Amino acid sequence: MSTAQIYQLATTERKQQNRFRELRSLATTGGAEISLDGDRKLINFASNDYLGLTKHHELKKRAIEFTEKYGVGLGSSRLVSGNLNVFEKLERKVAQFKGSKTALLLPSGYQTNATVLAALGRKRTLLASDHENHNSITTGIQLTQGEWQRYSHNDLGHLETLLRKSPDSTKWIVSESVFSMDGDVSDVSALSHLATKYDAAVYIDEAHATGVLGAEGRGLCYDANGVDIAMGTFSKAFGSFGAYIACSNEMRHYLINFCAGLIYSTALPPPLLGAIDAALDLIPSMNEERARLLDKSETLRDQLNKLGFSTGNSKTQIIPIIVGTDAEALSLARYLEECAILAPAIRPPTVRDGEARVRVSLTAVHTDDHIEHLLSSLKRWKASG
Repeated sequence: MSTAQIYQLATTERKQQNRFRELRSLATTGGAEISLDGDRKLINFASNDYLGLTKHHELKKRAIEFTEKYGVGLGSSRLVSGNLNVFEKLERKVAQFKGSKTALLLPSGYQTNATVLAALGRKRTLLASDHENHNSITTGIQLTQGEWQRYSHNDLGHLETLLRKSPDSTKWIVSESVFSMDGDVSDVSALSHLATKYDAAVYIDEAHATGVLGAEGRGLCYDANGVDIAMGTFSKAFGSFGAYIACSNEMRHYLINFCAGLIYSTALPPPLLGAIDAALDLIPSMNEERARLLDKSETLRDQLNKLGFSTGNSKTQIIPIIVGTDAEALSLARYLEECAILAPAIRPPTVRDGEARVRVSLTAVHTDDHIEHLLSSLKRWKASG
């Protein structure tokens, strides 16, 4: 079998498993409605733009200002010639926002998890990772020199067993604060307590909590002691792109010297820095939008459960509709698209076998009419089955 045939066979197997993925062409995106395939308008329940900032006038204005002043790119990594002076300003604002000593900006959320965790996992290091952590976390841990152990999802007893039995001199507890496919949350305070008990450190991915949860949208780590690294992104509630690490001064120095994602990547472009700067100014004042979003999320979950749908342990704006088989998830997603709703089918390997789902992401810009249309469409689908 030729090299080309081997890869073609892998793709064919994905199709046979109902797990084949394709890129869709969008004419517009952002906000509660999008244009698909040129002219079809759909209600967008697929976006992580939780506060509706992707098209906010202040983000666009600041991005243009930074473009006109600094250009559209920086041409090198931050350690060579790309460390524009506004990076330090933004890092001070992020540190204040997260309540940390300092912060470090990196190019993307995926790359941050993958390369920061790879840098943390030295020899004789245990990395105890929640079973449902994002693929970027799994990738980073697999790149380490340390020992990787997965504990059962949100199972503090299992985690404690791993920490107690580990002979490693350095230990890290790694978890998301809001899990991206289930919409449930971890007990950050309890994780910190275990870390103190077993002389471990804590790494929390705040990607889906930043901007939405905690005091003034500062995430679930803001009021919790004992979190050594809080990671987050600017590509979800912040409306643009990029990522951050909130940490100590000593950890910042370490990562600048050992994190490949910072050392070998071109710095974030000025337009994004401008958008991030504007979002940092806006988000603390958006309590009304956050309250409305979380209230609508609770109402939608309740209504879905009354219709007989399983939403798992979701407690946030991420609401899975768990249907079971890959084929059924695809069928539901296609039906919803016929009803002018975009809500993607999520299948293994992203989720476990038998837990395929349609993932609904609510945002502050979804109206009551949008949500009612979703519910009425799901009710018809349920009745037809």
